[in-house]
Amino acid sequence: MKPLRFIGSSQDDLRNFPDEPRRAAGFELDRIQNGLMPRDWKPMLSVGPGAYELRIHAQGAWRVIYVARREEAVYVLHAFQKKTQKTRKEDIDLAIKRYKRMGI
Repeated sequence: MKPLRFIGSSQDDLRNFPDEPRRAAGFELDRIQNGLMPRDWKPMLSVGPGAYELRIHAQGAWRVIYVARREEAVYVLHAFQKKTQKTRKEDIDLAIKRYKRMGI
């Protein structure tokens, strides 16, 4: 099982999700740590190669952007509530900045 590594404020952001979406995100991150794909996801090529968006549908729309392709860990770049149809540029830009900090 790969450990989780949180970049920036992503751990605090995830902890601030309401109970139901936080538990759902935790369950899906556990699947990812064990080499399985989450139930609802999409690649985030705009963030970088190997970046994915975990989609949580509980008490609204919640997202976790992560990278699992590294051998040493699953990196959580950003966790946020999605309030519009299209992901906000600010959320994508923050994930890109944190992706670059990983040195991939």
